[in-house]
Amino acid sequence: MQPKLKTFLIAVAIPLITGAVSAFITRGSMETFGRLNKPPLSPPGFLFPIVWTILFILMGIASYLVYTSDQSQEAIKEALIVYGAQLAVNFFWSIFFFNLEWYLFAFFWLLLLWVLILYTIILFYRISKPAAYLLIPYLLWVTFAGYLNLGIYLLN
Repeated sequence: MQPKLKTFLIAVAIPLITGAVSAFITRGSMETFGRLNKPPLSPPGFLFPIVWTILFILMGIASYLVYTSDQSQEAIKEALIVYGAQLAVNFFWSIFFFNLEWYLFAFFWLLLLWVLILYTIILFYRISKPAAYLLIPYLLWVTFAGYLNLGIYLLN
C-alpha cells in the first residue's frame, strides 16, 4: 500500500473508530432518544448514524489534508492536537447524554465541543482552506445538536 493511501485511510479511520466505539458504548441510545420529549424539528433516530458517519469521514479527510500539507510542523501539530481534543470531547458527549442522562451537563459539554470545533476550523484554515471547509457541516450539525440537547433538557 502506498504511504499516502495508508495515511489517508488511517486519518479517516481515526474518527470513524472513535464514533463506532462511542456508539457501541451507547448502544440502545436511539430507544432512549425515542422515549424523550423532543423539541420541534427533531429528526428521526435513524438519521443520526448516517449524518455522523458522513461527518466523521469529512473530519478524517480534513485531518489528512492538514497532516500532509507543506506548512510548518509546529502549525500542523497544534492543529492536530486541537482536532484530537475536539474528537475526545465528541466521544464523551453521547456517554454523558445517553448513558448518564446528564442533559444539562451534556449541553455545556456540547458548548465546549462547539468552541473546540471552531478553533479547529480556524487552525485548519491557516494550513488548508479545504480542510477547514470540510468541518463546517460538523459545526452546523453540532449547533443543531445543541438546540436538540437544550430542548430535551427543558422538556424532560
